[in-house]
Amino acid sequence: MTRFTKMAVAAVVAGIAATSALAQELYTPNLAYRTGPFAATGIPLMNGQADYFTMLNARDGGIGGVPVNAEECETGYSTEKGVECYEKTKDRSIVTQPWSTGITLQVLPKTNVDEIPILAPGYGFSPMMDGKTFQWAFNTPAGYWDAADMIIQYLEEQGDLEGKKIAFLHLDHPFGKEPLPVLEMHAENKGFELVPIPVGLKEMQNQSAQWLQIRRERPDYVVMWGWGAMNAGAITEAVKTKFPMENFLGVWWAGHDADLKIVGEDGKGYKSISWSFPNPDAPVMQDIQTHVVEPGLTQSNPEEMAGVFYSRGIIISAILGEGIRVAQEEFDTAEISPTQLRWGLENINMTEERIAELGLDGMVPPFQTSCSDHTGNSGGWMLEWDGEKFVKASELMTANVEGYADIVAAKADEYAEANEPWAVNEDCES
Repeated sequence: MTRFTKMAVAAVVAGIAATSALAQELYTPNLAYRTGPFAATGIPLMNGQADYFTMLNARDGGIGGVPVNAEECETGYSTEKGVECYEKTKDRSIVTQPWSTGITLQVLPKTNVDEIPILAPGYGFSPMMDGKTFQWAFNTPAGYWDAADMIIQYLEEQGDLEGKKIAFLHLDHPFGKEPLPVLEMHAENKGFELVPIPVGLKEMQNQSAQWLQIRRERPDYVVMWGWGAMNAGAITEAVKTKFPMENFLGVWWAGHDADLKIVGEDGKGYKSISWSFPNPDAPVMQDIQTHVVEPGLTQSNPEEMAGVFYSRGIIISAILGEGIRVAQEEFDTAEISPTQLRWGLENINMTEERIAELGLDGMVPPFQTSCSDHTGNSGGWMLEWDGEKFVKASELMTANVEGYADIVAAKADEYAEANEPWAVNEDCES
């Protein structure tokens, strides 16, 4: 096994040997979207997720000797279809992966009743970081408010923001509106003007009106909260209108290689904050090549596999896999329950050493979750398009979580009150 000590494997196997013989599978359905307006970004993510578990099944027999069934339920990014997929899979699943902030918000009220953890890595409702209030929801390893904070930090490093103007180009969808509380807080505290510019679902590929407004506003920076076809549309318009790309930044879902390859050298300087980074030399990539690619078990291709989103899919499945492993060891059982997985997801400790053991060298920053912290706030790197690929343009950045802790607490309390009776984890210390 690659970079996983024989002693560690022996300990896991010995600890769960009695139950693993009876175990069937670990059912971890994925509410995927390989179709619809966001398919271009969904496909590489889903391919990375699927290939990681295919690799574990082939190399290790799954996790703790139990195969992982990462069946996909296609949503097309539709909230309605996403809820249907949730209802269809919840009786067997140990986790829900909604893959949409809209779906997450619809499923979130059900969690305290169904007691199935939501895993929404890097997306969803930002106050889910409050594990005491949202005891079944995780947006590990970093949330949208972390991203907004780090982007503003980066811009401040370029110069004082007092009197500056920042256009906020965002999808007119729950996802696109999610960072507004933190961006508005920073605008008030740091003295810059925030100009929200929404992009409707039917406007994603033709944003001439939005970029006309940007030309009129003449902002110092454009921050994009985009997804799917919106990203390619915005980047193409930015090039067409000759907006300085070095002043154009996006959230981690607006940092897809394929979108920048459309404009190539003209996109040079565009940046995206990211909690993941592709490393083709990482041992996990070699194992996927051996156990997935060479046997013909992948839907991906070499170009996609070298990109940010494919590698992020790998990391997402690795986070889930680590939560499963931790739960198996704690409860001395191979076929864990949703409640046991919740404990596992609350006790992930991705140290540099553990990241190396998993073969994810350089692909994700260290982070740790707890009962009260369901995000981990890993931080991230600012990535920059060099004309051919994304490269790191900063050292590891971390969000100033204390700066918006009051907003987290207020929004969490507001949600609990609006959804009464809402059970909080009273045994969890803040």
